[in-house]
Amino acid sequence: MEVDVGSWWPVISQLGVGGIAGFAVGYALKKVGKLLAVAVGLLFVVVQLLAYQGFLTVNWGEVEARVDPLLRTDSLGGAWESLVAILTHNLVFAGAFVPGLLWGLRRG
Repeated sequence: MEVDVGSWWPVISQLGVGGIAGFAVGYALKKVGKLLAVAVGLLFVVVQLLAYQGFLTVNWGEVEARVDPLLRTDSLGGAWESLVAILTHNLVFAGAFVPGLLWGLRRG
């Protein structure tokens, strides 16, 4: 039985490109997420410093009321599903893209 590697090459190349693209996107998302976390943390420190010095007053009840719905589990799960749907739309190599994305998120 002879295997024709040439007929498998398009599938192999699509899986390879999909995996590499997924890894790159996952890696970048994790790095951007870390940068965003640092920026939000620094913003909080600046706001607290200004509030402590008396330059501004923060209505933390209002902040909590506006941020709480964004941090609920169902909205975060929906955001993840939307992100995966956007990143895999019309991609032939989505089968390798999603594992590559998850690998990039872990390694980033």
